[in-house]
Amino acid sequence: MGIILMLLLIGAMGAVVFAVVKGLHAFANMDPEDVDENGVPKSLAIQNKMMFSRVKWQAIAIIIVALLLLISQAA
Repeated sequence: MGIILMLLLIGAMGAVVFAVVKGLHAFANMDPEDVDENGVPKSLAIQNKMMFSRVKWQAIAIIIVALLLLISQAA
């Protein structure tokens, strides 16, 4: 069980890194002229999406760490 949780933790940490890199890429390539129908820059929408994705994956990683701690205490 611990091995599976460790693999899931590594996957969640990888997803966090991916979301951070993609959000930074959108920030670096921000074009104020490229807006959607509401007047919001498209790269800003991507940045917000990646921020929420990063927070979600970080929460999942914290839950997995807590489960690993509970399992290690039980053993």
